[in-house]
Amino acid sequence: MVDLKVQQRLIKPKIDKRIANVLHEGQYVWGREIGELEQKLASYTGCEHVITCSSGTDALLLALLAIGLLPGDAVLIPAFTFVATAEPIVLLGATPIFVDIDPVSLCIDPALIEKGVEAAKKAGCRPVGMITVDLFGRPADYSRLHSIGLDLGLWLIADGAQSFGASVAGKRVGSLACMTTTSFFPAKPLGGYGDGGAVFTSDAELAAKLRSIHEHGKGDSRYHFVRLGVNSRLDTLQAAILLEKLEIFPKELENRQVVAARYESFLKGIVRTPHPPAPETNVCHAWATYTIRLKNRAALQEHLKSFGIDSIVHYPDPVHKVAPYQKYPTVEGGCPVAEEATSEVLSIPFDPYLDENTQWLISNAVRQFVASQTY
Repeated sequence: MVDLKVQQRLIKPKIDKRIANVLHEGQYVWGREIGELEQKLASYTGCEHVITCSSGTDALLLALLAIGLLPGDAVLIPAFTFVATAEPIVLLGATPIFVDIDPVSLCIDPALIEKGVEAAKKAGCRPVGMITVDLFGRPADYSRLHSIGLDLGLWLIADGAQSFGASVAGKRVGSLACMTTTSFFPAKPLGGYGDGGAVFTSDAELAAKLRSIHEHGKGDSRYHFVRLGVNSRLDTLQAAILLEKLEIFPKELENRQVVAARYESFLKGIVRTPHPPAPETNVCHAWATYTIRLKNRAALQEHLKSFGIDSIVHYPDPVHKVAPYQKYPTVEGGCPVAEEATSEVLSIPFDPYLDENTQWLISNAVRQFVASQTY
């Protein structure tokens, strides 16, 4: 689905040098590369503080611990996301409230936030906040969500696991919410060679809490602990790799726009293609995946497989239909838009180095399948 070998060939000498330096210095935990990476991530996103950690899921957990989520609290989240968005809410004893998605962006629908608050209160919970998910790399409608959250007394955390590099009106993901989380899983826009994540914030108090929490609740010395915490740190080797990947990331983000535009030109009118943000919205999509939609998805997957073309479903069920989360509330009327989307979506091979000929071969296989279904 993502060919990381092409990218690795471009930067392998620099990565090898970075790794060799880590091995030479022997600082496998809290090596100097951690601080260097956090500083460069802050500079790139425009936020003031970055706290790296061991995964994107842990990043969400850290953010919720820092903001003080308690049992009895409720957090509004989109129904169309990976289970990791709901997981830490439940682990902390709080309640996820599933909200349907906007049919164009596939992100949480701002028009339903008030209904989400009502669902939380009906369930006997305290609605305290919401988590947006920039699905497939497209930023949510942060302007409306901030305004609604302010009116309803809800904080806003952004799950940017798929949207590193995306922006709205020149402000990059990482600076669009009080805290933003991301993932450095290998297939993400900025991915390492293993797991990793980060939390971005410009709130100094939250940053201090995050740094403490992600190191066992540490205070101002090694064995001084001031709060409950966890062990969630990024390995120095991963930081070294990510530093070199970050250097080429701006060009890769440009390439992603080109690859996505090619797919749109090859597939528009054949299947439902993603909606690129309109120019007047001043939104830059990170294109973590290229995800098409059609009714007979399983048959297309088999067709593509016969040509040796991989595909994957992100995600086959909305989270409120996944077994561990079925008992939690949805907004009144349920989440029909999310349910329809999850029954149709199919991600096809996509990365910033995908060449035009390969894209045409993939697209042509899709076109052949759709043509065969019309007779």
